[in-house]
Amino acid sequence: MAPLAGLTAGFMLLLFATGLFISAQLFGPGPKVLTQVTFAPGMSVTAMGRELEKKGVIHSAVMFRLVAKFRGRQSAMKAGTYDFPAGISMVNALKQIEEGRVVQTYVTIPEGKTSAQVVRILMATNALTGDIDVPPEGSILPETYLYQPGETRQAVLDRMLEAGRDTLNALWLKRVPGLPFASKEDALIMASIVERETGLASERPRVAAVFINRLRSGIRLGSDPTVIYGISHGEPLGRGLLKSEIETPTPWNTYLIDKLPVTPIANPGKASLQATLNPAKTQDLYFVADGSGGHVFATSYEDHLLNVAKWRAMEAQVNVYSSSASSEASVAPSSDKTLEVAPVAVRLSHKR
Repeated sequence: MAPLAGLTAGFMLLLFATGLFISAQLFGPGPKVLTQVTFAPGMSVTAMGRELEKKGVIHSAVMFRLVAKFRGRQSAMKAGTYDFPAGISMVNALKQIEEGRVVQTYVTIPEGKTSAQVVRILMATNALTGDIDVPPEGSILPETYLYQPGETRQAVLDRMLEAGRDTLNALWLKRVPGLPFASKEDALIMASIVERETGLASERPRVAAVFINRLRSGIRLGSDPTVIYGISHGEPLGRGLLKSEIETPTPWNTYLIDKLPVTPIANPGKASLQATLNPAKTQDLYFVADGSGGHVFATSYEDHLLNVAKWRAMEAQVNVYSSSASSEASVAPSSDKTLEVAPVAVRLSHKR
């Protein structure tokens, strides 16, 4: 009986040691420091375990696979980049992957950027991979987008393009009747002009109304940002527009063409799209800076010139742009009473 008792004791000791070993594998502390691990889409549980073991998050890839199989949630294992805190156990690491608690990384596209500028933002995001081509102007919805480190730039860009299509389609269906747009693409072009003309969300519907009223009346839009786009495709000039540039024909120069430009001049945000498709109900045809970041609006050319005079007086009083104030009169000369050739806004930054 003694040998049997010894065998039984040895077996129990083995079971106890095995239990301790398994417990240590499952619940023991993992890495000593926060460790980031990326799982590619389609990666198997076995491959995930090997990667975790390689990075020191777990001690045994085999044990990881067995526990995942035992839990019956292999299909719930989500790809992505994970931050595993110091000391995390295998079980908790497994739960984190099952729940998809990935690293949250974002890229923000500001409103009014051109498509080429958006591509540069994505190319400068080092956590993304691959090259991309510049998409059509205006096709991207400016927004903040979630991405996974290691994800392709094309995948992120595709989400931006899809958001742009979906937003335009949804807002087009909710547009007010009677707008002078032959298609939603025309509305997109107009929204891009509104986007570039004002940074104040509160006045976008009124700015949109000015341009829509002009379009309805057959008056040239006279928008500086469209001229700039024709010159530099939206890149900052670093100076005011020259008289020769305003007089240079391009498919975007709304001082010289009697319609909308041939393409958008930027990627408008949702607010500018909404303002364009639901403009303010006004008869305004002009606006000029008010000195506080906004604009003063007018329904007649005469009132517009009075607003311009007030702005110039304010400008002279605070001694801002005094060197260019006298030369700016040629933008909207008092002798010119023809609405068709009058600009929508007098720009005090013009160098004539």
